[in-house]
Amino acid sequence: MAILTLGVNHKTASVALREKLTIGPDRLPHALTAIRDELSLPGVAILSTCNRTEIYCDVHKESAAGLCRWLGQYHALSDQLISDHAYIHEGEEAVRHVLRVASGLDSLVLGEPQILGQLKTAYTAAREAHTLGPQLSKLFQHTFRVAKVVRTETEIGVNPVSVAYASVGLARNIFSSITDARVLLVGAGETVELVARHFYALGVRDMTVANRTFERAESLAQVVSGKAILLQNIPDVLPQADIVVTSTASPLPIIGKGLFEHAVKVRKHKPMLVIDLAVPRDVEEAVADLDDVFLYTVDDLESVVAENRKQRQSAAQEAEIIVSSHVAGFMRQLRERDAVETLRRYREKMDNMRHLEQQRAVRALNRGEDPEEVLMKFGRSLTNKISHHPTVMLREAAAHSRFDWIAWSEYLLGLVETENSIDWTDDCLTDSASPGDARDKHRLD
Repeated sequence: MAILTLGVNHKTASVALREKLTIGPDRLPHALTAIRDELSLPGVAILSTCNRTEIYCDVHKESAAGLCRWLGQYHALSDQLISDHAYIHEGEEAVRHVLRVASGLDSLVLGEPQILGQLKTAYTAAREAHTLGPQLSKLFQHTFRVAKVVRTETEIGVNPVSVAYASVGLARNIFSSITDARVLLVGAGETVELVARHFYALGVRDMTVANRTFERAESLAQVVSGKAILLQNIPDVLPQADIVVTSTASPLPIIGKGLFEHAVKVRKHKPMLVIDLAVPRDVEEAVADLDDVFLYTVDDLESVVAENRKQRQSAAQEAEIIVSSHVAGFMRQLRERDAVETLRRYREKMDNMRHLEQQRAVRALNRGEDPEEVLMKFGRSLTNKISHHPTVMLREAAAHSRFDWIAWSEYLLGLVETENSIDWTDDCLTDSASPGDARDKHRLD
């Protein structure tokens, strides 16, 4: 089996396309079982956030084209549209990709910590849907360990940044006195909570939290000394808001152009800053056409976080080194697992040889033969049987000048203590000589 990743993110697709590809938490279990069953995948997990939708899977023969086809059909989009904006990673590069994602090296805001929690949520969803599979399970567990190492051994997590942090930074740059701003927060999830905490840390005290459930809104509002309302009460408070930050899981916009037109009139055209962090978007796209409303989406935050990226480049380089070393380690584990079946068959063959020789020795003892002589015969016979096939193969290798195989066999049989003289590249496993030599190579296998 091989590991394959297919996805789109903030680098390859617009927010308009990403929101079409979003798979919400309520739809995720069905999507996981659907893709697993339709493509006969041994294991699959899906990560879907405002900045990316990615499919991680074990594959036998399924190609990336099959994943594109499934994703397109699931969202009623063309295969070509998906493939035009998707990236594909296989094997080692797929492992590297998920490690970089978990470590915050592939995020819109370099080093942001939220993505690790989102990956853990994706892992839990796949495990509960019974679609994870043993190989992906090992990959995710390995990924979480590496992400922890990156966080503890580098400064990429110092003064953690996120889309929420970037949003507050944008507001801080626009308003001369951020502490006097009146803020409306729409939604009460993790992103909005981070925004609220950042504003509170800067001294903002006039915050209103609007949410579908009043209990959750009130819980967050208490943390930041704010007020709580229901979503349907937004029209009543929108005209008083200088800053609106929204991030809900609604599949459709919840604040339209008309509401903002009314709010601007009541405010006598005093400007409003609106930051829509939701995918799909919470604010109608047409709101950006209003003269006194400045609307930003997650895509617009790229320039805001550019400075943060510069400050984190040194830590990111250290993190890349850590990731690379752990990619190599994980791939080695996978390759070692490929030898499990061969080792099982080899041990079974050796056990059969031992069993036959033991039976022969027991029969000799039962006949009253000298125990010391029986033991000597048992040792010689077992040694001869174990060494017979390697002896024949080594002689054939020498006859065909396959000295690379002889050198490798010395290491395999424990005749040398180090592998320094062994070339582990494919060159020592390929045959560029005659067809007869190729036949001998196959026999050596």
